[in-house]
Amino acid sequence: MIAWLASAIGRAAMRPFAKALPPLGDTERAALEAGTVGFEGQLFAGRPDFSALLKVKPLPFTPAEQSFLDNEVRELCSMLDDHAIDQAGDMPPEVWRFLREKRFFGMIIPPEYGGLGFGHLAHATVVTRIATVNVAAAVTVMVPNSLGPAELLLRYGTLAQKQHYLPRLADGRELPCFGLTAPSAGSDAASIPDRGTLVERDINGQKVRGFVVNFDKRYITLAPVATVVGLAFHAYDNTLPEGQRDLGITCALLPVPTGGMEIGRRHLPMGSAFMNGPIHGREVFVPMDSIIGGEKQVGQGWRMLMECLAAGRAISLPALGSAMQQGALFVVNGYGQIREQFGLPIARFHAIAGIIAEMSAELYATDAARHYTAAALDEGQQPSVASAILKVHLTEAGRRAVNHGMDILGGKGIIAGPSNLLGIGYRHAPIAITVEGANLLTRALIIFGQGAVRCHPHVLDEMKAIEAKDEQALGQALWLHVRHVVRNLRRSVFGASLIGLPPADLKMEAQLIARLSTQYGFTADLAMGLLGGQLKRLELLSARLGDVLAHLYIASACLWRYQADGHPDLLPFAQAGIRQQLNRAHSILQDLHANLPSAPARWLGGVSLRATGGLHPLRDVQLLALAELLRTRRDLVDKLCPDLSLPKQGGQFDLVEALSLSAQLGEDTSALNKVLRHSQSMETASQSATNPALALRYLQAADRVIQVDDVAHNPETA
Repeated sequence: MIAWLASAIGRAAMRPFAKALPPLGDTERAALEAGTVGFEGQLFAGRPDFSALLKVKPLPFTPAEQSFLDNEVRELCSMLDDHAIDQAGDMPPEVWRFLREKRFFGMIIPPEYGGLGFGHLAHATVVTRIATVNVAAAVTVMVPNSLGPAELLLRYGTLAQKQHYLPRLADGRELPCFGLTAPSAGSDAASIPDRGTLVERDINGQKVRGFVVNFDKRYITLAPVATVVGLAFHAYDNTLPEGQRDLGITCALLPVPTGGMEIGRRHLPMGSAFMNGPIHGREVFVPMDSIIGGEKQVGQGWRMLMECLAAGRAISLPALGSAMQQGALFVVNGYGQIREQFGLPIARFHAIAGIIAEMSAELYATDAARHYTAAALDEGQQPSVASAILKVHLTEAGRRAVNHGMDILGGKGIIAGPSNLLGIGYRHAPIAITVEGANLLTRALIIFGQGAVRCHPHVLDEMKAIEAKDEQALGQALWLHVRHVVRNLRRSVFGASLIGLPPADLKMEAQLIARLSTQYGFTADLAMGLLGGQLKRLELLSARLGDVLAHLYIASACLWRYQADGHPDLLPFAQAGIRQQLNRAHSILQDLHANLPSAPARWLGGVSLRATGGLHPLRDVQLLALAELLRTRRDLVDKLCPDLSLPKQGGQFDLVEALSLSAQLGEDTSALNKVLRHSQSMETASQSATNPALALRYLQAADRVIQVDDVAHNPETA
């Protein structure tokens, strides 16, 4: 009976569903099928299992990883002068030499090929710590380890390619870049116009098969200094019948120099010092042994790139976002204690304290998601949807944090010079937003577009059944889908019971996550059922659906972090981080329901949300309590900002010194500032302290933090 009913449902639904779901192209299929689905799939289905969430265990750093962080990374940071590098437009030769000698470019390459063989968390931590000091150095390190050819070679390269290139990439003899983006194909990277035609040439008396390629690439990081270029192009075989000639996107490796290939002049992304530029190729011959993986991998390049990006997106750019957040929080919290106005440290003014508290809650939550996803990667997962969530929301959080920091610093933040605390980072923030898929499109097309297919428990089965014209399978999938929708509506209205065991201290927050996850699952089905294939074009709606999934994922990661960290004193930040994310998700769902194009659907969506209690913005008293903890507990700041590193010199160096001296002075600090306001002499004011010498050093350091830079005026340019 059930089989007959499923077959009847499938027979009736096959034609309308086939029209509503257009056939997938190869590039779309590769993007949708890339990577794996983890806890984000449970959130999408409305049934998060918190025991499954907590089963993912963070791998502790190996002795080699810890030693590298404590020694090589620390030494590198002490060599970096952010302002000097920014003004010079490049890192000093000794820094380049150090990066090569210490194998920073080979972190992901296994030791058998001469690399460091680091795990994902160690790799991400190295990038984050460097980025808190100098973004240009961090980008230079991150590209060979995530966007360069090394990962493609490790996964798909021939044995000969691995043996030749990997040792040379690991020790810096070869410096790679990867050419994907073209002037007419940015976020729509699959539409690159670069074309290679299959030919056969005589080389040294032998027939060699390969492709003659013409290409234009731009925005290619490390291109100006690269010695080997990874290249993506469309391969064609014109001997095949019309319609079969496009073999697909193909990836190759070209040494520099290669005949017909030209590295162009530099781009200057927001004036940044990291190397970036265009690459041009005219009639470039690419032999088959230069194709990554050899001839059998011709046409497989898009799948290869999507699978590698599924992991890479979760590491490098989120690391930069975290560095921006950590740096901004440390700066505004520290500066807010040193800078006084109206007789009070500015961090004690509620308008500023509230912003600092919001920053701390968001940092706890987003860094929780970053560490959770790295742990999942270290377990062998390839979470493509989760990595897109991290890329978008960590870079956006970084930009928000820097913007808040600039607001609080005021004039201190906008005067360029060595003592500026955030200005260079402020300039860099839009870069992370833009690269590896612009956030505007990633929110809608990847997080929800891919998530709707990969994370939903039944949609992919329905699509496969339609493609196979299997009425029985379609009917079965639709029957299960209807049951899924009804269950989520019931759980939305009457309550979603907890599945699994969350941390006891956060049980109430876990209950809210479970309820909102169920409401999200119902809303996603409501939108897909109402709009079908149109939802792909209605990006304001699909972006909202992507954002809700992201906030649920980040909130859930807070539960995991609280359990994994073992820092009960961070409980207020964990609670605030979860509430902040869930309130955003709830507000977005309300906006989404209000914009559905059907009045009954809007009513039904509203009904599903009415039962949610306990969701509201963080109250002022909660924010002020968090800010007070940050002001009085330096150890909590260190736990929230564990990756901050000390630079060679500059404003951040002065701030760290002033805060350290302030901690040694204790209660004398505030008294000193009061005396200084009346005497206007640091030497005189210091005599009022128990330790005058220490007091004078503090006042001098604090003055350096407050002062800004000036430059000589040239009347001829006026």
